[in-house]
Amino acid sequence: MPTKKTVRTLSKKTTEHEFYTSIPKGYRVGRTKYIIIMGSVMSGVGKGTFSASLGNLLTTLHGFKVSPIKFDGYLNYDAGTLNPYRHGEVFVLDDGTECDLDLGSYERMIKKGLTKSSYLTGGKIFKDLIDKERAGKFLGRDVQFIPHVTGEIKGFLRKLAVESDADIVMVEVGGTIGDIENAYFIEAMRELAYEEGKENVCFVNVTYIIEPKSLGEQKSKAAQLGIRNLMSLGIQPNLIVCRSHNPIREKIKEKISIYSNVPVERVIGLSNMESIYHIPLNLMQKGVDKSIMEILNLKSRKNGSKEFDSWVKLTKMIESAKKTVEVGITGKYTEVHDSYISILKALEHSAPYEDAKVNVRWVETSKITVKNVSEKLKGLDGIIVPGGFGSRGAEGKIECIRYAREHDIPYFGLCLGFQMAVIEYARHICGMKKANSTEIDSNCKQDVICILPEQEEIEELGGTMRLGGHDVVVKKGTQAYKLYGKGLVRERFRHRFNVNTTCIETLEKHGMVFSGMAPKKRIMQILELPKNRFHIGVQFHPEFTSRPLEPNPLYLGFIRAMLDKKRR
Repeated sequence: MPTKKTVRTLSKKTTEHEFYTSIPKGYRVGRTKYIIIMGSVMSGVGKGTFSASLGNLLTTLHGFKVSPIKFDGYLNYDAGTLNPYRHGEVFVLDDGTECDLDLGSYERMIKKGLTKSSYLTGGKIFKDLIDKERAGKFLGRDVQFIPHVTGEIKGFLRKLAVESDADIVMVEVGGTIGDIENAYFIEAMRELAYEEGKENVCFVNVTYIIEPKSLGEQKSKAAQLGIRNLMSLGIQPNLIVCRSHNPIREKIKEKISIYSNVPVERVIGLSNMESIYHIPLNLMQKGVDKSIMEILNLKSRKNGSKEFDSWVKLTKMIESAKKTVEVGITGKYTEVHDSYISILKALEHSAPYEDAKVNVRWVETSKITVKNVSEKLKGLDGIIVPGGFGSRGAEGKIECIRYAREHDIPYFGLCLGFQMAVIEYARHICGMKKANSTEIDSNCKQDVICILPEQEEIEELGGTMRLGGHDVVVKKGTQAYKLYGKGLVRERFRHRFNVNTTCIETLEKHGMVFSGMAPKKRIMQILELPKNRFHIGVQFHPEFTSRPLEPNPLYLGFIRAMLDKKRR
């Protein structure tokens, strides 16, 4: 372990030293342990799910305080402007940070609200460095990848450790070993282990064991080469997780062990499972938690075991659920299911509390018309119109909402789905035939949905929307109040447009109830139709605050409404 003198030397930022790293006030080497999770062979191998599940196990069973962080090598400052087709869902934290969907997995599995300190991109690192250089912070030094870029990264992690008072900082490195865009980050992790001491840093490599159909057997060569690549960068993995379609054979584990200098008992097979909620239990059964605690010289605190019992109970509820409902998710990114991953997870973990399972039918709204809507939605127990931007598929969404309203099919509108429900009602009930949103038609004559006043002068796209957690005042006597059980709730937002205040009175006069709004502002945030079984739209994203052990009340209400429809 480095001495205090070594740590002081590492933080020198003068031309006399080659070190450059930030040691935050109050930081003690060894107080916080680090788990570094990297992938090889291919991206999308399941690092995020593994990381979240491991965090769940360490918190709920062993009582450790875990702070996760995700690094993305993109030069984007954050995930706010990324296309869902390319990157999946943009998850929003309470502080307004637009980030990778893996942070949603962390929050759900660890049951902990995260902040901007848990998300780092290449763009953020370089912008911060350039800002410091322009301000003359480097005392005449030439700014380099080593030690400056790597030093900034290590400082970011240590700052998170101090701010969160973490026992363990769990770092997920996006992409795969060999990517140019994350090479400097991996180097920073090597340096971190050198500075913190090997007993304080555990490296986990999540690799993939391929199984070509033409061969009918598992092949480990790609995994071996990926691990060897990691070792060539100066990093010796402590634990290797082998993802696969089918359970891996013992011979595969032995090959990986020999190639990586990792004991065979620390080469863990993790094949596809029916439910991600079983993964923490699976990791426990394979001793992953014990191996990591041995590597980091940690002892279980046992004060989280009651919560782990609740998690085990949830998995049993999932297994034993007897009822089934079919939900139609009617959007325009339906080809990439990760675009709506938080919605899927909120449905998955809410349904078991009503002894149910959810089957999802994907409905591409750009292909929905007045003539085929009944055929496309036939047999559905409920309909969701999720969030999104732009005009493509908008008319199809409006037809789906109209069909749900007229046939009393439970409807749940999320963000854009709230706005589309307002347009549908204005057109077909209020007689405003040309009602629309200025986002869809900037010259529309009846703009029932318009841009928020504070958004009118904003020209940039990144990080400029109404973002993050905001309070919602819920009106007594409404369905929303009954579901929440209280008059003030906090939900997460990501939008620019809202209900035109000049149209609110007309909509209410014709039967629409705005059951939630912003405190002290005429920003409508929840709508409902009292005559329908469940016809609710929300301007926020309740899926972002839904947790497996604490489902969002609106999702529970939606599940109950669908079951009620089936019973009747």
